Order: sequence, then structure tokens, then C-alpha cells
Amino acid sequence: MDGRTMPLSPLARRRWLGVAAAGLLGGTVLAPAWAQGETAGPRVPVTEAARRPVGQALLLDATIEAQQQATLSAQASGRIVQLQVKAGDRVRAGQVLAVIDDRETSAGVQRAGGAVAQVEAELRNAEAHAKRTRELRAQGFVSQAAVDTAEAQAAAARAALQQAKAAQSQAALAQGFTRLTAPFDGFVLATHAEAGDLAAPGRPILTIYAPQPLRATVHVPASQSALAERAQRIEVHLPDGRWVQPSGRSRLPAADPVAQTVEWRLSLAPADAQGVLPGQAVKVRFAAGSDERLVVPASALLRRGELTAVYVAAPAGAPSGFVLRAVRVGADHGEAGVEILSGLQPGERVALDPVRAGLRGAQAAQ
Repeated sequence: MDGRTMPLSPLARRRWLGVAAAGLLGGTVLAPAWAQGETAGPRVPVTEAARRPVGQALLLDATIEAQQQATLSAQASGRIVQLQVKAGDRVRAGQVLAVIDDRETSAGVQRAGGAVAQVEAELRNAEAHAKRTRELRAQGFVSQAAVDTAEAQAAAARAALQQAKAAQSQAALAQGFTRLTAPFDGFVLATHAEAGDLAAPGRPILTIYAPQPLRATVHVPASQSALAERAQRIEVHLPDGRWVQPSGRSRLPAADPVAQTVEWRLSLAPADAQGVLPGQAVKVRFAAGSDERLVVPASALLRRGELTAVYVAAPAGAPSGFVLRAVRVGADHGEAGVEILSGLQPGERVALDPVRAGLRGAQAAQ
């Protein structure tokens, strides 16, 4: 035995061929296991594309905004010596957020305090002088003119004291302008300056917002304003995939003269706004009236870059399987489905799971 295959004798070869022929004729020859696995593909549920009544919808991009938001600006000139918060920090009402160099304003407060003390002393002296003059007048030692002069000097001192106290209040107010405080509880949305920058009256330093309540702001084209006005239902598509109805809505009474849009503000209920942040992009749908459209469920669509397609099941009587077909979609009508503008005919069956429908051997579940 040298490991080489021994050739079959003519008699053995005829017997082997006879067995193979009998197996083929009797249908007993089995395919390999891997070949059998390929023919048993997944069964995919399908649905029929049909024309269904849907609302006339207008789908627009919108932005989440905080209803309570403030941009804090400097009210005094000076260099920013402290910026005690950064974007994302939580703040409380009255909390000091930034400090501007207050050496000049502190000196002004001290000058105003000294002026008040000086005028108070002059007032005490003027009032004492007026009192002695009245006593001397009662004894006949001075004239009435002297009394009038003393009382006028006391009145002038009292007026000077009021003026000095007003200047002191003004200096204290200027001193307060060097402290930026939070007007309400919230979060820091952005900072517009850094420690060391020069502050000037009106220059923004930071922006804060309250996490609740929130609203979706959408700009409706003026040409579509009539449809939005007669909308029977307005829905907001949140980033987590939920469609919610606003708790309140308002429309600005004028259109933007440049963009030719009308701003709508849609308030979100606190329960619906959980997990939503200002600045996030959302969709707003205005649904008005009813019309029939060819629709399929959103789960039946396969999106790959700019391509949108569906897997269409083979018609009855044809070999089972799916064919990938590109389609052009229209508006998303929510639970009613996504409108198909072209590429699909009513009555055709589409796979509800396009990923599984693309596997080899996939069949439509009856």
C-alpha cells in the first residue's frame, strides 16, 4: 500500500454507476447540508401598499428653545476679573456669575460715604445754630432776620444731605453693576467672554436659560400660512422619535419681510419635554383636511444615503422572493404611513423588515 487510490475494475465501475443511477431515479440522493441551508431563507412579514385617507400635511424643520432665556450683559466698564461659571453649569437666582474690576466704583462709594458724613455734620451745626438763634430772638437779643437766615441755612443743609445720600445710592448702584447675578434658576447656555477681557456697557458676557418650559419654534413660509392656519392637528417630532401635540401655540402677527416666513411658537408639556435640550432640531407637522395617498409603513423603507427603496414581494404564482425597488417618498403621515410618490403601485406587497428581506432565500410570510 503506497497511499495511492486503486483504480476500479470494469465490474466495480458498472456497479457504482448503477447505484448512482438508481439513486437519481428514486430521488434518494441528498444535497449537502450547506446547500440545504441556503434554500431555507427567513420568512418576512409583508403589507400591501394601498391608497388610504391621510391629512394634508406640511412638514417643516423647527428648533427647540427655552421660553425663559436671558443674555446677561455688562452695565459697567472694566476688566473681567472673575468668571465663576462655564457652559452647562447649574445656577441659582441671585448667584454671582461674573465680577468686573470694581476698584474705581469702590472708591466712588467711599467718596460718597465721606460726603454724606460731612453734610450730616454741617446739618447738625446748622440746626444747632438755628435753635440758639430762636432762643436769642425770644429774649430780644437778635432780630427776626437773623432767625430767618439761620433757618434757611439749616434747610439748605438738609437738602445737601438728601443730595449726598442720593449720590451715595448711585455709587452703590454702580458698585452693584460690577457683579453679574443670575435672574432665575437655570443653566448656563454659553459664555461670550473670558476672565481678563474688557467689559463695556451692553456687551454680552453669558447666556442662561431655564430648563422648563420649552417650546418648538418653526418658521412657516408665507405661501403655506393658510394651510397652517386651518390645521386640525399640529404635532412635534422629538429627537427620541415621539410625535407629541403642543400644550399651547401662538403665531406672531407679522411676517419676516426678508425671509417671508411667519414664526409659530409651540409650547411643550413638561412630561413631553423630558430629555429635550434647547437648540435641538425637530420636525413640526401641520395636518389639515383629508385626502387619499399611496402609503406604506415607515418600517418598510430602506434608506442608504440618498437612496430610498423597498423590497417588493413577488406576485402570486411567481417564484417566492423579493426585489429591491427604488421609490420616491413624500410626506410622513405618522401612523398612516409614508407617502409614496413614484416607484410603487397599489396592491403590491412590500416587506416590513427590509433588512431580513435582503437575505438570501428570504420569502414572504403568507
